[in-house]
Amino acid sequence: MKFTLSWLKDHLDTTATVDEIAEALTDLGLEVEEVSDPSAALRPFRIGHVKTAEKHPDADRLRVCQVETADGMQQIICGAPNARAGITVVVASPGTYVPGIDTTIQVGKIRGVESHGMMASERELELSEEHDGIIELPSGDVGQSFADWLAEHRPAAVDPVIEIAITPNRPDALGVRGIARDLAARRLGTLKPVTEHQITGSFPCPIGVSIDADTLEKAPHFTGRLIRGVKNGPSPAWLQARLKAIGLRPISTLVDITNFFTFDRNRPLHVFDAARVKGDLRVHQAQGGETLEALDERSYSFAAGQVVISDAEGVESIAGIMGGAPTGVEEDTVDVFLESAWWEPVEIAYTGRALKINSDARYRFERGVDPAYTRQGLEDATQMILDLCGGEASEVVEAGAAPDHSRAYRLNAARCSSLVGMDIPEKTQRASLEALGFVLDGDMAQVPSWRPDVQGEADLVEEVARIASLTQLAPQPMARAQAGVPKPILTETQKREQIARRTLAALGYNEAVTYSFIDQPSAALFDGGTDATRVENPISSEMSHLRPDLLPGLLQAAKRNQSRGQSDLALFEVGAVFSGGEPGEQQLQVTALLTGRTGPKDVHGSARVVDVFDVKADAEAVLAALGAPAKVQIFREGSAWWHPGRHGRICLGPKKTLGTFGEVHPKILREMGVKGPAVALTLWPEEIPAPRNSSTARPALSLSDLQAVERDFAFVLDARVEAQKVIMAAQGADKALIEDVRVFDEFIGGSLGEGRKSLAITVRIQPQDKTLTDKEIEAISQKIVSKVEGATGGSLRG
Repeated sequence: MKFTLSWLKDHLDTTATVDEIAEALTDLGLEVEEVSDPSAALRPFRIGHVKTAEKHPDADRLRVCQVETADGMQQIICGAPNARAGITVVVASPGTYVPGIDTTIQVGKIRGVESHGMMASERELELSEEHDGIIELPSGDVGQSFADWLAEHRPAAVDPVIEIAITPNRPDALGVRGIARDLAARRLGTLKPVTEHQITGSFPCPIGVSIDADTLEKAPHFTGRLIRGVKNGPSPAWLQARLKAIGLRPISTLVDITNFFTFDRNRPLHVFDAARVKGDLRVHQAQGGETLEALDERSYSFAAGQVVISDAEGVESIAGIMGGAPTGVEEDTVDVFLESAWWEPVEIAYTGRALKINSDARYRFERGVDPAYTRQGLEDATQMILDLCGGEASEVVEAGAAPDHSRAYRLNAARCSSLVGMDIPEKTQRASLEALGFVLDGDMAQVPSWRPDVQGEADLVEEVARIASLTQLAPQPMARAQAGVPKPILTETQKREQIARRTLAALGYNEAVTYSFIDQPSAALFDGGTDATRVENPISSEMSHLRPDLLPGLLQAAKRNQSRGQSDLALFEVGAVFSGGEPGEQQLQVTALLTGRTGPKDVHGSARVVDVFDVKADAEAVLAALGAPAKVQIFREGSAWWHPGRHGRICLGPKKTLGTFGEVHPKILREMGVKGPAVALTLWPEEIPAPRNSSTARPALSLSDLQAVERDFAFVLDARVEAQKVIMAAQGADKALIEDVRVFDEFIGGSLGEGRKSLAITVRIQPQDKTLTDKEIEAISQKIVSKVEGATGGSLRG
């Protein structure tokens, strides 16, 4: 946002310097990015008087001038057609830098005649594009700084320009009026009152306006009127100077007036050439496929739902963003239709982004324009058009109504101290808010319509502190901590997350941190990639979906390492995975991946290819560290990305899965471009039951002084019976006395026949209160045989 000092003073009665204003603006949160002072570059130039101007002896177009300067009479060679005796000029003495030609003047000879300086043109001083002759001043004292002369006679030419950075939450500062209001609240001047014009139309407007019912939410308010008999042309010098100072090119009086209100009051307007408008104007949503050549001389095609303004023959304007070339005003325009409307900010942002149009109107409407100033802005702009272009105004035509943005919040003076640490008297707080346009009724503060960013009581405190200046914050020592051990604040899940990281790192794994987003094909391999997890605005096509599992990210990391010659990998990650995009549809997961061999090639042959038992042991170690019960079951029927015969689910009962370990399916490895073998483990820490005792102390060690008894059993079974089923059946024979069951031998084929196997187990029986007799041991043994035979359909091997 750029503005000049004189423009600011139209709204602010102040004697503050540019430096004081810049410092105050930055302190108020309107950070000053640049202050450019044209007078600084013009100060070395001084006024001179041409005494004589004789023809150069060796050039017909050159004049040898004797010029009275601050350094006395100087001889200057000049080729300008208006160089003559008796005129007052601007002189650049030797050593002066001329910005328009990027040259420092030196004493030199031109066609053999010495020249001590230069008489400047307006283009050489970057005052305008005029360069047909040197500057002729109507008056001026010899030796006076040209910058001082301009400040007295043409102040707009040396008006300082201030540029500030506007954050998205301060749309009111996109108008000079809003900036002046902040400075007045800071007591850097007094905010001048503005005249609100009310124009009584002398005839009905021949152009009607309407808003389609399904468009009212996107375009709630549209006003306009016809002004006939205007005389368009170049705008006044003061208006052109202001627009040029902030980098805008003056076009014509009508267009320049709309640009003036855009920057002066943050009120974008648009003018149609009424003679080119066919019928009435209608605000509606595009059906899709309509096209328009806009004022930037580019053609745009509209998607369904984008808001446009049409007449009887089609689209004539992109609502709130840019007008159309067919109805644009020209030098010969006589009748104009002036539009002032309010558009829904999000809709303007969507349309502007889709069409890739960046205009001053879009920039303001998508941040928020004062809805209450829509109709009044039309009246004020009408008055300026009548003043500068003449004409006659019609009655106002209006569709919809200004949206109601009224709201009030309670002002609690004590919160200023608790929220920002500043003790500001309540009287000062109220005065600051009133200066910013808030209306106070008791302890309720009514928010002005131009401040959409104020949405609560805390925002009132922020405004008070901002006006008072946050530089007044004094450092305060932190309160002394209370003696004793602080109460733990980590949740059980956070503790388990830390334990899992430490345990896997201790087991030799390297932690990987991958993106939470993956590509759709990779997500689909792991039961993801649906619309529920699709990212609306992805960073790239490779990050289009939330990850359903950590394994694809680790496999991609393994692929990158393998392509660089690193095949023996041990990677793990702890993070969230997503089953959907709603709250609660995510879960903490721990995943580890092993590829290649267990170590480098070894003469003793100790290195081997990683297998399922490596990750099984690591999974059991992590679960033990996380506090999972020691007695778990291993089941099959894991997810489709596991090898069907070389994986297992670690469960507490058939329905509660704590994790999965095993080989990654060869198909998955091919799809992901990973060279096998690859084994992995996946754990769900949140599924582990919480400990019944929250104490961190270890339970008392319980040891039995009675000797344990071990008995071996061998069963002939169907070859498809799992060892786990045998172990579980044996353990269930007597849960109080049977301490452990282990498989120690397996024999398949031979005399057992096809499809049969022998499985041998050792059962450890631990007496608790007395030594077991042979009869009691035999009874337990019979129960073990009975349980196993009943569960497996096998028989005790003879």
